[in-house]
Amino acid sequence: MSKLTEYTVLTKFRNKEKALFLIRELEKRGKTCYNFFNLPKNANFFEKNSPEEYMRKMENTSEFWKNSYFASVFKKDLQGLKNAEKVIVLLPAGNSVHIEAGIAYGFGKKLILVGEISKPETLYLIFDEHFKTITDFLKSLDRNN
Repeated sequence: MSKLTEYTVLTKFRNKEKALFLIRELEKRGKTCYNFFNLPKNANFFEKNSPEEYMRKMENTSEFWKNSYFASVFKKDLQGLKNAEKVIVLLPAGNSVHIEAGIAYGFGKKLILVGEISKPETLYLIFDEHFKTITDFLKSLDRNN
């Protein structure tokens, strides 16, 4: 079983730099955070690729459904989601992030949205809190500590 964390951050893999910045800022404040960028090791797959190359390679993988590497990443990320007290969705976010947010909502997790919604829909009301920027979120966190 993975260790419990206070947060997990969900975002597009291509949004890696902003997500890592947010994770580092949470850790500076003494918070624990699951980091989905810490991928299971696989020297033959994505080890040294940029986020864009990683996604392009994954999106073009034949036999995606049977790929054991993807299955291991899925299991690891789902466990990270289960073990987090709170879930931050950092926009921009793609389809997978929205699926994960729905799973987190089903698990009863507190959901926090960071970023501007370009096309509001009623299902965004699953979020308990909304912040326009990472800075706004961090300031709120600092005020409450």
